[in-house]
Amino acid sequence: MRKRADGVRIKGMDPILTAMPHFMTHRYDAMNMITLDIPLEPIRKYINERRFSNPTTHLAVIIAAIVRTISQYPELNRFVVNRKYYARNELTVSMVVLKKDGKLTEAMNKMYFEPDDAIDEVSEKINKYIEENEKVESENETDKVLNILGKIPGLFSNGIRVFRWADRHGLLPKSIIDASPFHATVLITNLSSIRTRHIYHHVYDFGTTGLGMAMGTYRYQTEVKKGETVTYKTIPLGLTMDERIASGAYFALAFQEFVKYCKNPKLLEQKPEKIVPDPNIKVKKK
Repeated sequence: MRKRADGVRIKGMDPILTAMPHFMTHRYDAMNMITLDIPLEPIRKYINERRFSNPTTHLAVIIAAIVRTISQYPELNRFVVNRKYYARNELTVSMVVLKKDGKLTEAMNKMYFEPDDAIDEVSEKINKYIEENEKVESENETDKVLNILGKIPGLFSNGIRVFRWADRHGLLPKSIIDASPFHATVLITNLSSIRTRHIYHHVYDFGTTGLGMAMGTYRYQTEVKKGETVTYKTIPLGLTMDERIASGAYFALAFQEFVKYCKNPKLLEQKPEKIVPDPNIKVKKK
């Protein structure tokens, strides 16, 4: 199998999936979108229970839940480049952080997780990521690359063109992939932090991100249960998916698993009993 710096080439896939990248050549051609309304009360109760022992946040629960889901549904960590399928060899989440400069300046990079990370490990990595990126004077790897490209006239457009070509042919250096928030398993944005409704965030055509998640400000949902009308508060999540990486049924089962963890965050305190590996990735012995 042909390898990229960030993934392993997949062959022998279902004929329908194999054909998809040929008639949906761009990621924006293949975008499917759905809203998941995550009940707020179980998460809020869990956070309150831990506020004096192991403080955590709504964002940490959501990211821990998606990390755990990917550990059981590894096809969510695949991507398509140049009409070819790859299994990603790392689990990364890119996220925008607002700097503390009062100007709504954004910093964007990505966090690295292990498939067996429990919620405390996820929380620690998120806190470190936010602390490093919200500093006014901080400059992450993404900023460094973009600043270099932006200093010389014409270098930005030509440089991005070269990056696109190299990425398409599996020649993009690992150092550039590591600095790119566009090469990630999941893109997540927390719009509730600025009291904004959820959106369906695009998954960039440049890079390899196949799943976008946007948390919106809380809202009420009404359902009829056993003949009674029940109203409850939810965290709306706008999900955007690259349909080519997995079947609709696979996505549906994976998101059911994701919601299960959000409804019962205690399940995330322990490491998973087992990890379902992508058969194309050789698991490194720890």
